Amino acid sequence: MNNFSAKKCNSCEVSKKREIVLPGQVIDNKKYITRLKKIEGQIRGLQKMLEENRYCIDIITQTNAACSALRSFEDIVLKEHLETCVLYQMKNGKEKQAIEEILKIYKLKK
Repeated sequence: MNNFSAKKCNSCEVSKKREIVLPGQVIDNKKYITRLKKIEGQIRGLQKMLEENRYCIDIITQTNAACSALRSFEDIVLKEHLETCVLYQMKNGKEKQAIEEILKIYKLKK
């Protein structure tokens, strides 16, 4: 069993098109999916490098690139969350919830 939460964003509604809908705003998740597919390709490339018994430094270089891409993805998602969901929570009396969620994220990163 994994530790991922199946919880949906409390401030947003998800439409059938997989777009996050906020009052007056639509965010298209396709750009996130495209970015994740690129990262998936990097991971598959790592697997292939191992299967081909490639030079360790080349593997480490590719690993660093994949990690950097994941961090970049995380930054984008966090930025969107702060600009949309957290802002919505703050405007609608859910300040405590917003703060607790952000603090929880920082504790996970330690």
